[in-house]
Amino acid sequence: MKKKKILKGTVISNKMVKSVIVTIEYKIKHILYRKFIKKTTKFYVHDENNKCNIGDIIEFKETNPISKKKFWILLRILKKSNYLK
Repeated sequence: MKKKKILKGTVISNKMVKSVIVTIEYKIKHILYRKFIKKTTKFYVHDENNKCNIGDIIEFKETNPISKKKFWILLRILKKSNYLK
């Protein structure tokens, strides 16, 4: 049985019902120029109770498909932001 991945990221959108969009930023080295480049990846995360706000740092886990784009579920909120709607 394959172990499920656990990732940390920042919430960038919470406009959907029971869903948030989370980004993870990482750096890679360019093959030719040897310069570090920032890359971001978006994840659609299932948030059952709509607890997340924009700017929150969360921990989420891989799960079985919930919808076409959602394969991740919220574990916990590591740091709350002071973002006001």
